[in-house]
Amino acid sequence: MVSVSHAAFSERATAVARLPAGQVEYRLEGEGPGTVVVFHGGHMRAGLALGEEVFADAGFRVLVPSRPGYGRTPPATGTTAAGFADATSELCRSLGIERLAAVVGISAGGRTALTMAARHPHLVERVILQSAVGFLPWPDRKTRLGGRAAFNPRVEAGTWAIMRALVQSAPSLGLRLLLRDLSVLPARHVLAGLSAAERATLAGLFSLMRSGRGFVADMLPVPDCTAQVSQPALVIATRHDRSVPFAHAESLAATMPNAELVGSRADSHMIWFSPDYPRIAAKIRDFLAAG
Repeated sequence: MVSVSHAAFSERATAVARLPAGQVEYRLEGEGPGTVVVFHGGHMRAGLALGEEVFADAGFRVLVPSRPGYGRTPPATGTTAAGFADATSELCRSLGIERLAAVVGISAGGRTALTMAARHPHLVERVILQSAVGFLPWPDRKTRLGGRAAFNPRVEAGTWAIMRALVQSAPSLGLRLLLRDLSVLPARHVLAGLSAAERATLAGLFSLMRSGRGFVADMLPVPDCTAQVSQPALVIATRHDRSVPFAHAESLAATMPNAELVGSRADSHMIWFSPDYPRIAAKIRDFLAAG
C-alpha cells in the first residue's frame, strides 16, 4: 500500500469556523469512524497536505486547522499554544467530534499538539510527533535573527516570491538552497537522494508556502507540558535534521511517561522523503490500531 504520494502539489479546499475563541480555517477530509488532528509546521496552512496518506490508509478522517497567523486563522485566535489548543477543542465540538484517535504535531506544530494532549486528555487518545519542536531552546540565535528578517509579516510575501521564482526557473539550485537549512548533510547529497517525483513534490510545496504572521509567533517560547502528557506517544525524528535537532525528540521521549522514540533514516527534516518511510508509516498504522 502506498503511504505517501509524490505528485504535483496543489492546495486543497478549506472552510472557516467562527468560534467563541475566534475564526479558524480548517480542512476535514476522509472517511471512517475516527479522526486525527494534524497541527502543521511552519510556513504551512490547512490547505497544504503533507504526509497525511498514512492516516487515510489507517481508516481515519483528517482534521487540519491553520494555526494562528497562518492561512485564514488570524493571530488573535488563540494567541498562545494553550489558547489554540482550546480553540481546536471548540472546533472539534462544533464538528461533532467527541474523541480524537490522535493529535499529530509536525515541526513547529509539535508544541501545540503536546499542549492539546495535556489540556484535553478526555479528547485526545494518542500523540504522534514528526520532526517536532520540543521545549529545548529553539530556534538558535542565527535562525531566530534570520527568520525575523526574512519571514516577518512585512516582507515574507516578497521572500516567498523570490523563492518561488528561483524554484521554478532553476529547480535544482532553488531546492539546494531550501534544503540547506533542513539537513546537516550537504544539500547536494540530499537532493541526489530524491527521485524526480519527490523533487517535483517538494518544488510544488515550497512554491505554495507562506509565513503570514505565524512563523514569527512560532519562534516564541511555550511552557513545557511534556510531564503532563500521559497518553501513548510516538516521537519520530531523524538525526540528519538541521531545522529541529534530534535532541528535541530525545528530550520529549525521555520526559513523557508513555513515549516511544522512532528514528528515521531520512536525510533531512522532511521524513516523508526517505526510502525507509514505509517502515515509519507501518509503525504509525500499528500505533493507531493499538488504540
